[in-house]
Amino acid sequence: MLHIALCDDHPLFREGVKRILLRQPDFQVDEDVGTGAELLAGVAGRHIDVIILDITLPDMNGLDVVKALQTAGCQAAVLILSMHPEEQYALRALKAGASGYLQKESVPDDLVTAVRRVAEGSRYVTPTLAERLATELGGMDPRLPHERLSDREYEVLRLLALGKGVKEIAKDLMLKSPTVATYRARLMAKLGLTTIVDLVRYVLEHKLIE
Repeated sequence: MLHIALCDDHPLFREGVKRILLRQPDFQVDEDVGTGAELLAGVAGRHIDVIILDITLPDMNGLDVVKALQTAGCQAAVLILSMHPEEQYALRALKAGASGYLQKESVPDDLVTAVRRVAEGSRYVTPTLAERLATELGGMDPRLPHERLSDREYEVLRLLALGKGVKEIAKDLMLKSPTVATYRARLMAKLGLTTIVDLVRYVLEHKLIE
């Protein structure tokens, strides 16, 4: 029996995913929660084989949840199931410790396949992402400038492009405003940008926001 934990902040979506999973006679959903904190508390000390996790949660970023699970010694494989296109988060998710990345628009059979694959200890990635990973392991660095940003810098980048100010971003990410301002200065320097207009143009050109 595969023991699965599901974390997504949309109850109706979680219910749909559960129905897909429970069609499999050897799948069991042990945790069904809507926040990162609930997930961390729910899987602590329990045997869970696969965690299906969203990136966008009301209290934590999914990448931070992956890192927290590792810090806590959780042995479950993590499958990211996200609305965000692969180019926005997939590589970061795998580097954070996730075992696979799947978009929510995928068909049900893909979800079942992904769960089984990560449960076996393998990775579930698209051919495009696998090629990028292979290139990096081969000693080359094909990353674009934004892919060299830290996870926190990347989040600040996206929120700035969405029109949010420093104080609003600080509230969203539970940081202090001076800290966000520092992240903004660092990411602007790393991307070689000087104005917010340049930043928005860069983000749109690379399809980093929907």
